[in-house]
Amino acid sequence: MELRDIEIFLALAEELHFGRTAERLRISQARVSQAIKKQERRIGAPLFDRTSRSVTLTPVGEVLRVELQQAYDLIQGGLARASEAALGVRGTIRLGVLGVLAHELRPLIEAFGAQYPDCDVELVEIHFSDPFTPLRTGRTDVELLWRPVHEPDLSVGPTVLTEGRVLAVTTASPLAERESVSLEDLGELRLLDPGPEAPAYWFEAMVPAYTPSGRRIARGPVARTFHELLALIAGGHLACPVNGHVGRYYTPPGIAFLPIHDAPLTEWALVWPTGGESARLRAFVRTAQDLGMCHISDGVC
Repeated sequence: MELRDIEIFLALAEELHFGRTAERLRISQARVSQAIKKQERRIGAPLFDRTSRSVTLTPVGEVLRVELQQAYDLIQGGLARASEAALGVRGTIRLGVLGVLAHELRPLIEAFGAQYPDCDVELVEIHFSDPFTPLRTGRTDVELLWRPVHEPDLSVGPTVLTEGRVLAVTTASPLAERESVSLEDLGELRLLDPGPEAPAYWFEAMVPAYTPSGRRIARGPVARTFHELLALIAGGHLACPVNGHVGRYYTPPGIAFLPIHDAPLTEWALVWPTGGESARLRAFVRTAQDLGMCHISDGVC
């Protein structure tokens, strides 16, 4: 089976529409039909059930999809690595991170350095109050950000870290005596306002605007950096959900960290500008994919 026929089959298995498949691959619809019929003759069974309204994979087609996708990914990966070997993967990747989270990326950075010794990783501190501008201005090449990221000019890669969340409150708060809190408890507090540069959907994935029962949560005052946030919490001006690793690296006086027992896990993913990815950035993302995901609380990757 020719590589182009494999690409046509896999594209149709994803699109389940002959016209969209032809448009995606920039070929004629007749070429798509021809390739599928050729494969079905070779296999000796239908790969797709076709009606005037729908296209679906047959059980045989699903088996072939799984097998060919694995083989295709290996081929493409091998070609990419050969191309990069010919060009040479070298230079510096500027990796944007929030606060001390870079420490949790040490296994990834070391694995990348071992595989690509001509590359360096430069850590650049970014802030929750303006997460995307460094990517758009070229100050960073890639960043580690919590999901979701829905920006049309940015690509979201693999999730590399997950962790739980805690509530940071002043030790003078009655909540500080408790072993844990719930998201509903946030309705009694005033939470951080990050300012206008942090997209609402992204920030509210970490610091919700409403409790699960629908109560609006008060906001303010504004903090632009993590250390500004800590000072406001210690002074009793606000509280804020933060990620679990904060309690491991910070023990500031006047602040208690309480597990939020019903908060979702935070998923940290690599994010970079869409288009024009360098060979070293592709190599870095691929290293992250190969290394797999790590849960911060137990260090299991």
